[in-house]
Amino acid sequence: MASLPSMSVPARAQSSSPPLPALVRDIPAVLLAAVPLAVLQPLFNRIAAHVARTRPELFARLGPHTGKYYLIDPIDLPFVLVLRPDAASPYLKAHRRHEHPHHDAVIAGTFLNLLEMIDGALDGDALFFSRDLRIGGDTEAVVALRNALDDFEGSALDSVLSSFGLLSRPAATAVAALRALAAPSRQGSSRDRRQDRSRHE
Repeated sequence: MASLPSMSVPARAQSSSPPLPALVRDIPAVLLAAVPLAVLQPLFNRIAAHVARTRPELFARLGPHTGKYYLIDPIDLPFVLVLRPDAASPYLKAHRRHEHPHHDAVIAGTFLNLLEMIDGALDGDALFFSRDLRIGGDTEAVVALRNALDDFEGSALDSVLSSFGLLSRPAATAVAALRALAAPSRQGSSRDRRQDRSRHE
């Protein structure tokens, strides 16, 4: 059984980006900290089944990696997710961090960075080179998932949010608000990195 690598510890001190304003950064963690995973799991089941049913081409693009277990680690949330992107039998399960669930590959980053990557708003390679995204384990499986998201027509995030049914619109509004609040900090981070590169040229 693979264990969570050291990269999955909260990376606020590791990341090259300045921290988001505390209110924005901590909203998801504060809201979810006291929620039992048994309450959240039906939602994750619904998301996996909905995406597999409505957009099976996303999983199909993974080829031989559809049976792999991807550990998705939102480093600022109190749990991790394990995804098996098999359209015939989709699997998305939440685990507390101490459980060290089995996995083949790891993708770790802040909740908002992972959302932006899923939506195509941020480039996975750029996040990796800026150290805002960490990967581990089966790198071929990670690259296949990244390519599948890049080739996806439309928004993968919208497909996830549409699985919320009647709550799709409020969920989309909440995500948009978080992204808007985080934007100034993200722009400052990009500017600082450009200045650092200029000083070293």
